[in-house]
Amino acid sequence: MRIGASLLRQFVGFAAVGSVGLAGHYLVLTGLVELQSVDPVAASVAGFVVGGLINYALNRRLVFRSDRAHSAAGPRFLAVAASGLVINGALMTVLVDWLEIYYLAAQVTVTVGLTVWHFALNKYWTFGD
Repeated sequence: MRIGASLLRQFVGFAAVGSVGLAGHYLVLTGLVELQSVDPVAASVAGFVVGGLINYALNRRLVFRSDRAHSAAGPRFLAVAASGLVINGALMTVLVDWLEIYYLAAQVTVTVGLTVWHFALNKYWTFGD
């Protein structure tokens, strides 16, 4: 029971600090689409990169409190982020281009799934002991 409560608290912390990265992601996404007329899939990828940079710093320090050296954690975080980037791009292509779902609704759907994906990989591989 204690492990479950601890894991839940950590996931909530992950989601909370992730909201900062998410804000960066969505600001870039909507700014590029609405102000620059950039394709929503390309804008989503750019936003994903910005959000990822924010999330590395916050998750390493605040959520996982990792002592793993940046030289070890950094490449792992990039690998996890790259996997999420590919999944994000693929799912946005399917949802926006093929199924013609409004880009923000599609991005919210993709974000929910990727939150679980990123938490698990970062907890147990990137920042885990």
